[in-house]
Parts: sequence; C-alpha cells; structure tokens
Amino acid sequence: MKIVVLVGGVGGARFLLGVKTALGMPAIGEPESPSPHEVTALVNTGDDVWMHGLRICPDLDTCMYTLGGGIDTERGWGHAGETWVVKEELAAYGAEPTWFGLGDKDIATHLIRSRMLRAGYPLSAVTEALCDRWRPGVRLLPMSDDRVETHVVIDDPEQPEQQKAIHFQEWWVRYRADRPAHSIVSVGADEAKPGPGVLEALGEADLVLFAPSNPVVSVGTTLGVPGVREALRKSKAKVVGISPIIGGKALRGMADACLTAIGVETSAEAVGRHYGARSDGGVLDGWLVAEEDHDVTVPGVDVRAVPLLMSDVDATAAMVRAAFDVAGVSGV
Repeated sequence: MKIVVLVGGVGGARFLLGVKTALGMPAIGEPESPSPHEVTALVNTGDDVWMHGLRICPDLDTCMYTLGGGIDTERGWGHAGETWVVKEELAAYGAEPTWFGLGDKDIATHLIRSRMLRAGYPLSAVTEALCDRWRPGVRLLPMSDDRVETHVVIDDPEQPEQQKAIHFQEWWVRYRADRPAHSIVSVGADEAKPGPGVLEALGEADLVLFAPSNPVVSVGTTLGVPGVREALRKSKAKVVGISPIIGGKALRGMADACLTAIGVETSAEAVGRHYGARSDGGVLDGWLVAEEDHDVTVPGVDVRAVPLLMSDVDATAAMVRAAFDVAGVSGV
C-alpha cells in the first residue's frame, strides 16, 4: 500500500511508529529489506520559526528524530542525551528569546538546515538531506517549501485594550496557551504552494490518514495550503481521521485552546463535523473516536469507536489497523 499521513509533531510522530508497525515495518529506522509498502508523512511547517539566526522546524525534526531513534522519549521532543551549554551561554548574554531553549545537539540540525536554506536549497531538499542521517523509514515531506507561519492574536500584555499577533511558538511555549486567542492566522498560506511530491502523494495514495494531531494548527494548517484540500477530495483513496479528543478532553497538548479560538467545541463530534464528510464538501470518509465517545455522529462519515490511547507502539498499531478496516484495505 501507499499510505499518506497528515501529521504534526509529538502525537503525529508517535502515530507514524504505529503505522509502520501495522505494515510489518520496524517502528524505528528502515527495514533490512525493501518493504512493499510506502509511507509518506505530510508534515506541518506552520510552527517553523527563526530563532538566534537559525531556522527551527519543530514538527519535521520531531518526526525525524522519533522515527530515526534519536528522540528524547520522556519529553517527546528534542534529542536523547541532550546538553544545554549553548542555551546557558545565550542566557548569560541576555540574548532573547529566553523562553525558547535549543539543545546543543539540536542546534547542529538547525545549523545545517539554515546554511542550506541560505544557499538556496528548498526546505524539501534540506529535509531529504537531513533524513539521510536519520533514516526514518518514512518519506517526510514538508507541506510547503514556502514560508508559512502560524500566528495567534491575543490581548497585548502591555496594552490590554489593544490586540497583537504573536508567533504560535511564543503563545504555545512562552504563555502555555493560557492567554485567550482571538484568532489563529496562517501567515503566508494564501500564497503558498504544496511542497514537491505532496499533491502526487495524495493522488497516488491507497489510504490517507489524519493523525491525532492538533486539528487547528497541525492538520488544519496543512489543509489550508492551497491545493491540498482539493487533492484530498479528488483522491481515489479513503480518508480516515483519528480523533485527538477523548471524552471532551484534548488527547495531548492544548488543542482545546486552539479549537476555542476558532469557535469549535472540544469534542470528538465537533472536530469530526469541522473536518466534514467528503461527500458533502469536507475531507473525511471515516472517523475513529474513543470508546467513551461511541455515540458520536458525523453526517456522511463512517464513525467507529475504538481504543485510542497511544500507550505504546502496539496499541497505536491497533488504532491504525482499525483505520484500515474502516477504509476497507489490508495491511500485512
């Protein structure tokens, strides 16, 4: 099979481990012999940001490190065995921003990426070069080579009667999303083009999955790139999403704050209806929800209730096999 997965960062990376396992591939790294299956991840780049002169791509790196066996498994992001000497030196200099920490090993990735970008290489080519070191066993495609950044409109902390737009990373990392968002905007998305291979992957796919990533700033941002949503609607493949909401609570992170910002209730049903059915102009054919959300209905969408906690790789692989069943395809 050819499977395409729309993903964000930590949750998306862990979901990809389950996709590989469900296909009989090793969760970490590449198979010893070529697999008959091909997995392509369309990765959100709206979280990308320049810090200290370096281009940071959190979701791409989290997927790359996780699938390549280099992730800090306790945090879910960054390198295993990381050190923080450079971060401490930057703090000693009083260099801003102080709220975003870069590990020493991680900085090496950002240095190579930034050097290649400044030399004129597109992000897709840079990502391919970085994956030569990690061998993730999955084709990681940035949703776009163009600069798209998610910004959040909040009340100005210094002038509360006014509003200001800040980068998503500042809202997420510095403020922990505890400042109410008036709106979330993908700056540059209207002029962006899908990255090389993105539309082709969707057109050739046997199955498209939405990982249980943030439906607003991960999957939603990728869907916002002109041409992606249309390609999904035209694809011959079934499109099955996995709910990031269980029993009215966000599975991971602060998806609830993002949903509130766009006026969507934090529930599996509301998110499913937000995506909508392909038969009615939306993007879903199937929607997996948690067992406690068994009464969820989404018009025109095949809704199934299954265990959704990604407690380990095997549990995640079971979720993926349930998606296979909804789509009427087989894994191994």
